[in-house]
Order: sequence, then structure tokens, then C-alpha cells
Amino acid sequence: MSDKVFEPEITAFMCIYCGYMAADTASALRIEYPANVKLIKLPCTGKTDTRYLLKAFEDGADGVYVVACPKGNCHHVRGNERGELKVEYTKKILDDIGLGGERLNMYFMSGGQGQSFAEAAQDMTDRIREMGPNPLRK
Repeated sequence: MSDKVFEPEITAFMCIYCGYMAADTASALRIEYPANVKLIKLPCTGKTDTRYLLKAFEDGADGVYVVACPKGNCHHVRGNERGELKVEYTKKILDDIGLGGERLNMYFMSGGQGQSFAEAAQDMTDRIREMGPNPLRK
């Protein structure tokens, strides 16, 4: 038996305003977060699409999360709310196909919240590490 700890592959979709700025703030302040998180920029989390989220899992991600502007403070008025609906819909699909909706999550934060970004990345990494690898992984 191997003593090697499973290191999950995590994909994070984030808006260019708050989500990506929070990641950038974490880097600028040298706040460490897990290196296993792959960042993908979106113009707005309202552009999050169920196909993108499912494709990330198909491509081998063990966990996926979306980082949006704070509720009530979206640069595109209600883009984060639209994104949240798509995430909830996709969670149901993941449950239906047996992959587990808990492999997908959404976080809301402002661009200056680098610490919150790092905590979200760590939270997802810890959660997925407990769940184990994506059964679809090639």
C-alpha cells in the first residue's frame, strides 16, 4: 500500500472582476494556496455554462468551483445570480449521474479578498481529497 497522499486536480472558474482579482490579490500578498488549482477566467460568472463545468470533470478535474462577485454587488448586475443557478443545476446533474454534486461549489468574494480566495482553494482541495479521485478520470 502506498503512503502517497491523493492530490486532487481542481478547476476554478472565476469572473475577471472579483474572482480573478481575489486570486491576483492572494498572489500579490504572497498568500499561499494549493498549487493544484487551475484558474480559468470568465467575463462574468453569469457566463458559466453547465457544459463548461461538466467538461472540466470529463477532462479529469476531481473538483470544480466558481468564484463570483459578492451577492448584490455583481459588475454585471445579476451575473453572479445566474451563475449560481447554473451551478445548482449542474450539482443536480452530478448527483443524478453518480459523480456527486459536492464535487462542485461556488464562492462569492470581492477582488480584495485574497485570503478568502486562498481559503476557498484550500476548502475545495480538502473536501475533494476526502472524497477521492474523480471516477471519470482517464
